[in-house]
Amino acid sequence: MLNIPSQSFPAPSSQQRVSPSAQSGRNKVSLKPGHSLMDWIRFAKSGKDLTGLRGRLIEVTQDELQKHNKRDDCWTCIRGMVYNVTPYMDYHPGGEEELMKAAGIDGTDLFDQVKFFFCYGALLACSAQRPQDHPLQNLDGKPQPRGPSELVHRWVNHESMLKECLVGRMTTKTATASKAITLPSSSTGLTPPAAGPSLPNKDSQPRYDWFQTDAAVHLAVYAKRKIPSSGCVTVDLKAGILRLEVLLGKLSYMIHLDLARKVEENVSVHTAFSVGKIQVTINKQTRGKWTSLGQPLEFHNTFLCKKKRGPFYRDCRLVSKMEVTHNTHVFRLQLPGGTVMHMAAGKHVYLKAIIEGTEIVRPYTPVDQNLVSASSPSAHESDLYLMIKVYPDGVFTPYLNSLQMGKNISVSGPEGTFSLRPLRDVTHLYLLAGGTGFTPMVRLINLALREVDTIRTTKLLFFNKQEKDILWRCQLDDLAAFDERFQVEYILSEPSASWTGRKGRVDEILLNDLLVRPEGSKCYVCVCGPSAFTEQTLGLLKQLCFSEEECHAFKG
Repeated sequence: MLNIPSQSFPAPSSQQRVSPSAQSGRNKVSLKPGHSLMDWIRFAKSGKDLTGLRGRLIEVTQDELQKHNKRDDCWTCIRGMVYNVTPYMDYHPGGEEELMKAAGIDGTDLFDQVKFFFCYGALLACSAQRPQDHPLQNLDGKPQPRGPSELVHRWVNHESMLKECLVGRMTTKTATASKAITLPSSSTGLTPPAAGPSLPNKDSQPRYDWFQTDAAVHLAVYAKRKIPSSGCVTVDLKAGILRLEVLLGKLSYMIHLDLARKVEENVSVHTAFSVGKIQVTINKQTRGKWTSLGQPLEFHNTFLCKKKRGPFYRDCRLVSKMEVTHNTHVFRLQLPGGTVMHMAAGKHVYLKAIIEGTEIVRPYTPVDQNLVSASSPSAHESDLYLMIKVYPDGVFTPYLNSLQMGKNISVSGPEGTFSLRPLRDVTHLYLLAGGTGFTPMVRLINLALREVDTIRTTKLLFFNKQEKDILWRCQLDDLAAFDERFQVEYILSEPSASWTGRKGRVDEILLNDLLVRPEGSKCYVCVCGPSAFTEQTLGLLKQLCFSEEECHAFKG
């Protein structure tokens, strides 16, 4: 907690102390019933669209900002970020008049004069999230002012109060370049890296900033768009080398630094998903100020197509192995202390090992510890769970199965082309899995049932040889019984005589029967399994008039 003596907050001379109108040039207005700070917080978290943009973040020009200058359509810019403050009008302690002074213009200066109206309540609401009691410093290392007003603004400012009202960032003119864009850092004094491969989309480029206390360094990345709640960040810190990668669709933003001084090899990552802000905190080994963040390394501060970056591996420790079926196990791998990996749904990792003198690499999709995950995202845990079928005559899986507990194996960061964007307006999600092709479906099931409100039906078509091959059957049956939006069909190619369910292999008749397309619905189909299964299924979907935009195939 910040060390703010209660008896002196707000300080008598602080702009945050609201005096009667006779003593101050600024009045605090009486709010309507149901428009207190807590009412605003509840309203902001209600899921309502407070921007009018349906979740999109845009680049705002000066001309566009000036158009939104009315009481019922009021945008303002604060420190380069544009907010639609129309919904906040009736909740603003300073009254409509104060907000309208900044309507359609850059209101940063006005905000600095009246920041109490945004921040005092936010301090109370967000105090549990503030950093520890350390003196604050500016980016140049100089101490910040110590008045309560400055402390509040530094830590909880308008981003806390208005994050759901964020429209986007003010545009800045940049020189046209034919090579990869190297983004300017903020007050770091770092030399830009050499130009790299071309960037397909030069709009909405992320940026980063940093600040510090005596005990810690805080690095903030602004993605300039909403990011998946399951996360999109991988951070590796080892021997003072920081590598941070943010996956944004098909693009990758990277920070790569040799830090200025020694640090503890552990990091914490906090993400504001709807705002697109990622904050990484690193503890210093020795207290004191840094005059710079560090020296840039290869690809530092670049924004490239993900496929143009090679996989980055770190050693993970095998800590447990749990049997799922007669030939399939869940291998639990522990990440190094300096690594945080947020696995978005639909992404996989590569495992790498030297087997009989040859480097072997295989892709595997992490699953949650259970089919129905806990309320907190499993992507933020420190372990990876990999459900893998062991083939006796295989090369890699017997090696992994024989790996002793406590031994290491190399694991890449998140890879894959799957995007959540097509699921935005989907009403019926169909998941077609063959054998261990079930693994990418695990987190998609959770995503569909927990986070995508438009999806009314999620149906899993699970193809296996025999009953004993069905993965997590009890959990699937329990989920289908518990949630009417989830359905599962088991199809066996080599069933026993007692099997009463569907029999056979994937074909047009079966898919036509099970993939129902109600009038007015929007369907999406995901396919994963052995290569022959995947290719045949995609061909059948095409025959059933599913377009390429309605299908995704997970291919290893």
